[in-house]
Amino acid sequence: MILACVGVQVNLTTRYGEARQTGRGTMKVIGLMSGTSADGIDAALLEIGSGRTLPNVRLLCFIMVPFPGRLRQRILRAADDCPGGAGELCHLNAYLGELFAKAAASVARRAGVKLREVALIGSHGQTIIHLPRPRAEGHLSVRSTLQIGEPSVIAERTGVTTVADFRPRDLAAGGEGAPLTPYLHALLFRHPRHDRIVLNLGGIANMTFLPKGRGLHGIVALDTGPGNVLIDGVMARLTGGALRSDISGRVAASGQVESRLLRWLMAHPYLTRRGPKSTGRETFGPVLIDALLRRGAHRPIEEQDLVATVTAFTAKSVALHVRRDLPRAATSAELILCGGGAENPTLVKRLQEALPTCCLLTADEAGFPGRAIEASAFALLAYLTAHGLPGNLPPVSGAAHRVVMGKIVPGRAFKGIQ
Repeated sequence: MILACVGVQVNLTTRYGEARQTGRGTMKVIGLMSGTSADGIDAALLEIGSGRTLPNVRLLCFIMVPFPGRLRQRILRAADDCPGGAGELCHLNAYLGELFAKAAASVARRAGVKLREVALIGSHGQTIIHLPRPRAEGHLSVRSTLQIGEPSVIAERTGVTTVADFRPRDLAAGGEGAPLTPYLHALLFRHPRHDRIVLNLGGIANMTFLPKGRGLHGIVALDTGPGNVLIDGVMARLTGGALRSDISGRVAASGQVESRLLRWLMAHPYLTRRGPKSTGRETFGPVLIDALLRRGAHRPIEEQDLVATVTAFTAKSVALHVRRDLPRAATSAELILCGGGAENPTLVKRLQEALPTCCLLTADEAGFPGRAIEASAFALLAYLTAHGLPGNLPPVSGAAHRVVMGKIVPGRAFKGIQ
């Protein structure tokens, strides 16, 4: 299914440190990304121009392009254990580059914009593995991450200068390399009178706390743990791959939460860590699902009860971080939901039960299409990178300092940002 939205205007006028005026004209920028769930490619076309302190952004169009055939399964297998070895990973990198290029062309065409009118493409790619915690190699401390979707292919096919691979520079500066969206969250959803939390329920859940009236200062953001990844994984296992999600939360709604299993999940070591922190399928993927199903088989636990329990776990793990890691005022903040999990009524109900004093609303209700947020973030990051401006928030990622993020692959008419 392809989703589209046109003409959403957002003025970005909050000061970020020493961010300077670029004095440049408006440019069209495409943002591309595929999330932990590997459902397909999100593509957003934005119009970005210099504002008084930071850019003005207008969302022109957004589409979601599903992956063809069994590509999703191949991506998840590569992320889990790469059964095809280095050759399969190498091939997928180039193949995804082709598909990302097609998605960029599609969103431009849907908006009635020629690719030669697009100044930049910002591509997050597809995360295969994310290992932000330092690993000792002799006297070195190494942090690593891998996203595929070859940007050279995107630049060659589209002719548009492509900025990609945003995480590694923040990692090199001692950060987590994630989450990458709090900058845009703050610019889109900050409010002069209300504290807000933006909660993205993708494969992994991440939240951004936005203090009222404080712009980009005082932001707290981190990955809270699973979003849809456990729900989707359990559903796929229980149905032999016939279903890859709990559509509309119906299975969870028909089950009962198994309290002992939920307590075991809530004792997960990731939940005890304080931020900055980030996570992925390495932590909340097949290994945990295997352990979960083994425990379920010993009880035994009904299948719908397993789904109900992992759904409750997602909600309670979010609530734990809200209460423990955010300022006290966050427990009565507006909670803005986005990502695929926002479309699961059972998960939303569990969140409201876990955070009863928060006011829940969707990103669309707060003024910006929720499904377009993450792709839009990479359009903005590409714009900042091309102008030599930092895109990370060190208090969020834990980086030692601000950095310009991403790698620039020139398009056919690249002359630099004059």
